[in-house]
Amino acid sequence: MEKEHNLVPGDSLWKRHLYRIIYRSDTKLGKLFDIVLLSLILISTFIIMMESVPKLDKRFHYTFIISEWVISLFFTAEYGSRIAVIKNKKHYIFSFFGIIDFLALVPFFLSFIFPVTKYFLIFRMLRMLRVFRVFNLLDFMNDGTVIVRALKNSSRKIYIFLLFLIIFSVIVGSLMFMVEGGRKGFETIPQAIYWAVVTVTTVGYGDVSPITPMGKFFAVILMLAGYSIIAVPTGIVTAEMRNKRQNLEKICERCGNEDIDDDARFCKQCGKKLA
Repeated sequence: MEKEHNLVPGDSLWKRHLYRIIYRSDTKLGKLFDIVLLSLILISTFIIMMESVPKLDKRFHYTFIISEWVISLFFTAEYGSRIAVIKNKKHYIFSFFGIIDFLALVPFFLSFIFPVTKYFLIFRMLRMLRVFRVFNLLDFMNDGTVIVRALKNSSRKIYIFLLFLIIFSVIVGSLMFMVEGGRKGFETIPQAIYWAVVTVTTVGYGDVSPITPMGKFFAVILMLAGYSIIAVPTGIVTAEMRNKRQNLEKICERCGNEDIDDDARFCKQCGKKLA
């Protein structure tokens, strides 16, 4: 994910000044701009949620519409300004935050044709990720990177586990279809598989339940297995996170270098062999 502060401001004086306000938060105006932006995102999200309440929408319908128009026009101008003040425009447009900013605007304009799409404006909440940069909370972002890397590195194990879970649910669902003999909730194998998935994930909606003694016996086995199954992906990811954290904590004993690659055997600064 490319950081916004790697973008290059335009040559004009006004572009450099506006760039400092929009993309950085090391000045009073820059921090004020970011705080206003984050506040408008929260207000916009609140309005979208309140619009879904019939009584409130009937009473404050025009207030909601006007407020959403004002906020959306502000976001449109802000998005255009972000593109206008930088040289490497493609870098921002196709960056993580650039795509998020674009997706935060699209539902507003689509709502002119398809009114229901206005509720997709809730994606503006993703722009709240900027709060880490605004309030100097980048350490939290680093912790988030550790989690993402752990999930990525353990993805193959998780895929295998999910495949096993699918096969297990299909087999148990098919057995329950035969055992229950087409009773309510088990009329077809897909319906029985739905029950098996709900049960093995310990969700337990309660809308479907077996009646026969053998069916209840299978249900007990499935529910007990559910607790064991949940522990598997948790253990895989936790072990990977522990390994990543240990790698991040590597320090060269000779020169104190902390910039150690995960697979490094020697320090890149002094050449000492790492433990």
